[in-house]
Amino acid sequence: MGTLKLVLLGILFISFMVFVAFFGRLPALRNTPIARLHRLIWIHLPNAIVAADERLSSGKITRSLSRFGQHLMNDRHPTVVIFFLAIMGVSEIMFLPQVWSNISRFTQLTVALTVIAPYTFLYLSCAADPGYISSQNLKHHMRLYPYDYALFHPGRECRTCRIPKPARSKHCSICKRCVAKADHHCIFINSCVGYGNQHYFLLLLLTTSILTTYGGFLGTSILGSVLKQRNPQWSFWPSKGMTFNKWLGILGWGIQRNVNLGATTLLSTLISPLVWGLCIYSFWLVYCGTTTNESLKWSELQEDMRDGYAFRRYLPASASKDSRPGSTRWPVDPEQIILVTSDAQPPVENPSTPGKGEWERVRQLRDVENLYDLGLWENLLDIFLPSYEFGNVGKKDEPVVERQRSKRRGKSAKRGPF
Repeated sequence: MGTLKLVLLGILFISFMVFVAFFGRLPALRNTPIARLHRLIWIHLPNAIVAADERLSSGKITRSLSRFGQHLMNDRHPTVVIFFLAIMGVSEIMFLPQVWSNISRFTQLTVALTVIAPYTFLYLSCAADPGYISSQNLKHHMRLYPYDYALFHPGRECRTCRIPKPARSKHCSICKRCVAKADHHCIFINSCVGYGNQHYFLLLLLTTSILTTYGGFLGTSILGSVLKQRNPQWSFWPSKGMTFNKWLGILGWGIQRNVNLGATTLLSTLISPLVWGLCIYSFWLVYCGTTTNESLKWSELQEDMRDGYAFRRYLPASASKDSRPGSTRWPVDPEQIILVTSDAQPPVENPSTPGKGEWERVRQLRDVENLYDLGLWENLLDIFLPSYEFGNVGKKDEPVVERQRSKRRGKSAKRGPF
């Protein structure tokens, strides 16, 4: 039982640390113990190690490790992809032979499909162009989304690529390219998640979540039937007549009886909540009509609003179209411009600054419309149907723009979890 407890604790510890690494920087967890632990691990502890090494070796060790770490974290390489494939492959090699003869033909077919799907979408996520922007395709990417004049303003240029920045784009320091509708750089696919591969990435998350859940459920069912044959009163929820130690002892016997099945079932069961958490968060961002990159920007803008540094004024429709001549894809145009000042004073009047009327201080995000949120269904269409023309959808007697405006009236705009 000592070995089993160590395995359980080890898997729980790894799962928790992965959760902290992935979710510790989320705006929603900013003032929680998770965020403080993330800062301790990734900021305070490395700084303490660097300070100690400066005294012991004048920084030679940490500089060497830093170069290696910079390569791992800031350069593209397939290390994590290979590690991800190894975990899935080894787990399936350990698991499938143990259950294959105990399941029906139909279940075998569903298992095969469930196993194949994540590999398919992993390949497509890695191989697809995430939406790299170049001078050759700049016009196309400029047409995809309008500037919202809140997070994204026209006239900005990427200082590295030396090309104009389309709305919703971001320069990736790892890919060394600008990416259209940049969400984040994902080490599990060795690429960015952007306009060109976001649909594959979402399907990868969904199918991986289903795989781990299905594996845990199938393994638990087979393991439970074996345990009930030996102890008919045993169930996965301890009964009143059974102590926890006895229940754990029976479970430990079952796992040790078939280590391959027990270990992989345990791993699938414990890792499923983490994978589902990442999957649900990604689909929540889709529902909100935003990206990981934009949710961080909204969080920063929210802080500026609370401090009184954000101002807005009316933006005429004619001015909002100047930055993307000829564009007809997106059905909604911005109605206001938001600027942040450094002195908490209204922006200085400038002929080049668009908008009309007096500047008004804005304090809350719910007073700002998210231009890129068209509703769940059309947010999904934007992701899964590249260059989808929204103007071709909707009621014949009601323009899409008006339909989307009316959907927003009377409710707060969604920004994502922070």
